[in-house]
Amino acid sequence: MTAGFEQQHAQLARLCGPATRFAARTDPENPADILAMQIVLHIPKQQLPRRSALLAAAAAASIAVCMDERVRDGGEWQKPVSDWMAARIRKVARRARGAQWKAAQDVPGVTIEVEGAQARACVPGPVGALDSRIKRLQISGTELERDELPSPAEGLPVLSVNASLGMTVGKEAAQVGHAAMLLAAVLPTEAVSVWAAQGFACTVREADEEAWRRLLPEAFVVVRDAGFTEVAPGSATVIAVP
Repeated sequence: MTAGFEQQHAQLARLCGPATRFAARTDPENPADILAMQIVLHIPKQQLPRRSALLAAAAAASIAVCMDERVRDGGEWQKPVSDWMAARIRKVARRARGAQWKAAQDVPGVTIEVEGAQARACVPGPVGALDSRIKRLQISGTELERDELPSPAEGLPVLSVNASLGMTVGKEAAQVGHAAMLLAAVLPTEAVSVWAAQGFACTVREADEEAWRRLLPEAFVVVRDAGFTEVAPGSATVIAVP
């Protein structure tokens, strides 16, 4: 673990830790200046990915961008990522296939693959200045069936999604991305370094009402949505356990 990694994690903890993430953060007057991370989900027409694997890829890609070495002092991603983390943290999930997916790989960001499912988290920026290769991608569309609950992998974080909210796969992708970031912000730097060496792998599971009530007291992180889309403000969407 390098000094740069320690500084990078300290920034994440400072901007996204429990002491600051519930602080009042206002949006810019011009809606086009709102900052957001775009998450591109690879959903081809044939051989649809497993929902849980795709969500795990989205979660890993989101935190991978935040902890990428290009975010460190003097790095090319340092300012856009830092500015985004200091604002209201927003993520927007879009779907792509074929040539669209290939084109998205040329937009700055990180792609993660889990069991054949792929997601790319792009470097955040103003929603009014989206790269045309991302802007053309649809936000809503193809849904994926909820698959059998995977067994949690030993030694990896578990992100449990509140299934009772009935969120779309795109909404859940953004929420597990939040959970991965917030979990990394509260973990010790050494633990995040180990997690980074594992490619920020995690298990994503759907939790019904009974499971949600049982898991909630054990949560290290609870993601509460601002309520801009799909769910009511303050809804608890994902809980994370390291």
